[in-house]
Amino acid sequence: MSRAEHTDTGHTDTGHTDTGHTDTRRADTGRAVQDPGAGAEPLRDAPTAARAAGPVQTGDRGASRALWTLGIFRSELLTTLRRWRTLALLGVLAAVPVLIGIAVWVETGGGGGSVESQGGGGPAFITQITNNGLFLVFAALAATLPVFLPMAVGVVAGDAIAGEASAGTLRYLLVAPAGRTRLLLAKYASVLVFCLIATLVVAASALAVGALLFPLGEVTTISGTTISFGEGLLRAVLVAGVVAASLAGIAAIGLFVSTLAGSGIAAMATTVGLLITVQILDTIPQLDAVHPYLFPHHWMSFSDLMREPLYWDEVQQNLGLQALYVGVFGSAAWARFTTKDVNS
Repeated sequence: MSRAEHTDTGHTDTGHTDTGHTDTRRADTGRAVQDPGAGAEPLRDAPTAARAAGPVQTGDRGASRALWTLGIFRSELLTTLRRWRTLALLGVLAAVPVLIGIAVWVETGGGGGSVESQGGGGPAFITQITNNGLFLVFAALAATLPVFLPMAVGVVAGDAIAGEASAGTLRYLLVAPAGRTRLLLAKYASVLVFCLIATLVVAASALAVGALLFPLGEVTTISGTTISFGEGLLRAVLVAGVVAASLAGIAAIGLFVSTLAGSGIAAMATTVGLLITVQILDTIPQLDAVHPYLFPHHWMSFSDLMREPLYWDEVQQNLGLQALYVGVFGSAAWARFTTKDVNS
């Protein structure tokens, strides 16, 4: 059929000249677009509407793809944060500093004593909490990083792809013009943002409880020097950022497992199981040769950021190891997902 041009709507339609029915067609991005007829404004997605005024240029197409990718990322992040499971995980993480703070406060008789004088023990930095409530931030991160934070990330990452497949929504997501690669990147980016949010929830809860139960003031570093409270607060933000980055490796592993499994529960359980297994391996002295290559081995290196001057060597080793895991398991997830037959 020949191309027909509608002068009353101001656009060219490559479909039927008959305007009395709905014409379903695909834009160059791959998403179905409906044209209700010559007398009404066509229903278009945002990138198509942005290109309606002229021919498609390379720059316009790149901007459209960027808009699609950003839109998918925003949708994935909001979907993740709105789930009751995610909110429950964040609630548990926020409760951990509260429990630690109350336990220290009770043990020291209302914060007037010293944890060390009562026998010590517990997470790193816990003996300094009674002198400065800011140390509750570091103690809470040290307590949650080995188990609670990575388990929460493992649950979210494991459910990223497998959860959609088990719910039967994955094939509908693939209709989006961004394609499989951009969808996978959006999924992983949303998991990384969750890593940051979860870490900040722990830090913010600890700071609030520490300020409520204990005094605040100048901070004594591990090196024995004293810094101002403002600089100590900046150190706490820096520590939280390093802790969040330390979770990038387990996030990539969880995403890879999620591309293999057809059930969200199975993927989450497998990811958490791998986490526990690697944590156990990291404590076996006979495996000392492989310990530096296990992703949780350098997690506690953030304590070096409480030295004066800052000590970066082990922190850099940690971040480099996480980048290696992201590269390996991210590539494996991409290879699996882009060749996977999606039937649900």
